[in-house]
Amino acid sequence: MAKQVKLSAQPRTHLGRNSLKQLRSRGVIPANIYGHNDQPANIQINEKDIKRLLAHAAGENILVELEITHAQGTQVHLSLIQEVQHHPVRGDILHVDFLEVSMNELLRTDVPLEPIGEADGVKNYGGLLEQLIRSIAIECLPKDLPESIRVDISSLALGSALHVRDLVLPAGVHTTLDPDLTVFLVAEPKVEVASTSEDSAQSPEVIKEKKPATEAEAKK
Repeated sequence: MAKQVKLSAQPRTHLGRNSLKQLRSRGVIPANIYGHNDQPANIQINEKDIKRLLAHAAGENILVELEITHAQGTQVHLSLIQEVQHHPVRGDILHVDFLEVSMNELLRTDVPLEPIGEADGVKNYGGLLEQLIRSIAIECLPKDLPESIRVDISSLALGSALHVRDLVLPAGVHTTLDPDLTVFLVAEPKVEVASTSEDSAQSPEVIKEKKPATEAEAKK
């Protein structure tokens, strides 16, 4: 099951590019929370808190008890981190989107696939492991949401494949992917064959005997 953690937040009233720059300069990250029944709300969170939260998670599928403090009091929203935007060069967190969820409603998200073990075809026969699908689309109740799905690949022989239908999913978790899609494949090792063609061999240089010059040529 995905980790369930608490995170403090406050309403964000000042919008616009300049306001966002000022927030980030103070170590505050702009964010939004999208409710399944309510309108999206602009909020802000502490940069250190969100960095710490993400650093201790296997992925970004984290259930968050988002405690939003208003003038009237604090409201708790169970939410899922939907997207984290990073700076393309520095990697700094620029923005976070939260999706409010209900414990009684199915949610749909993508979960990373994590190979476990070493495939027999790789270990004993020099094959190459190819992972064709990195994450899998699933649906489940929030209480059943996994951080990742671990897949034992140790029995994969040379030339064999593991498909979506072969995945052992946690209880309460279902995938919406085509069951015939290939997830892992142990490919044959590539063998380079040296060329033995006679055409590829370098022909020896032939030195022809120089003919004696004729009398007419010698007078020139």
